Amino acid sequence: MLTRADVEQAARRTAGLTRFTPVLEGDPENFPGPVWFKCEFMQHTGTFKARGALNRVLAAKERGELKAGVGIVVASGGNAGLANAYAAAQLGVPATVFIPAAAPALKVQKLKAIGATVVQGGAEYAEAYQAAVKHARETGAIYCHAYDQPEIVAGAGVVGLELLDQTGGVDTVLVAVGGGGLMAGVAAAVEGRAKVVAVEPDTAPTLNAALAAGVPVDVPVSGIAADSLGARRIGDIGFSVAVRVGVESVLVSDEDIVQARSNLWADYRIVVEHGAAAAYAALTSGAYLPGVGERVGVILCGANTDPATL
Repeated sequence: MLTRADVEQAARRTAGLTRFTPVLEGDPENFPGPVWFKCEFMQHTGTFKARGALNRVLAAKERGELKAGVGIVVASGGNAGLANAYAAAQLGVPATVFIPAAAPALKVQKLKAIGATVVQGGAEYAEAYQAAVKHARETGAIYCHAYDQPEIVAGAGVVGLELLDQTGGVDTVLVAVGGGGLMAGVAAAVEGRAKVVAVEPDTAPTLNAALAAGVPVDVPVSGIAADSLGARRIGDIGFSVAVRVGVESVLVSDEDIVQARSNLWADYRIVVEHGAAAAYAALTSGAYLPGVGERVGVILCGANTDPATL
């Protein structure tokens, strides 16, 4: 069971290796109460995922599991791949990243620039995942899941601890959900102190569908935020924490996400990826309506995007 204690341990373990990202207060005339943007897109590698990756690798090192000549392995050509490659580089160990054959050349270049060994093959992520697991089993490399391992989730949750500290407390936290790692970590961090509202694209409603079914289920995935919120099923940790804490789920459309992303640029000169803008879209679209005086934190979780698309 993931708890605040796990998140606090992750905060101590990763102290000095992650950025204490800033908080920006939203224009008060636009909301019925205070709104703060947690600018986690300014984290190393451009997303919150560096926190969980560092916590995972450091914990493995503490337990004596991390082999200097073998390092870690991950299946992801996106944000998780970049984050885990970065974490490995900080500890001076190799990182092997399995990605589908059709992964964009730019992502491959970024991974190699960090120092990762990139292995391309297969048409889909599932094949890369199977290859990464096989590599871990055969070599002893530490497997780092994109979102569904306790240390990955606990590391992500440090964002929630920081948000409470920086604002003096909030009533509600809005957080985008794909596989649910960030949501689960934040929900554990703020449990008993604030409620968490999970915001999902209506084209990839992993948590929403799981809550309706009572168990994690596969969902079809598409839409503008699928590059970062494209998990086909909510993680087991994410689902268990959401049920325990009572996380609410709201859905937003692609149009809502695009508009929210544009608003962040126009009003605050903030550039984020579509997945990160989904959290703010809950407010701008009316999918979530805060009460008068309600203190709301919005986690802007990543900025690996092309500014030219704004």
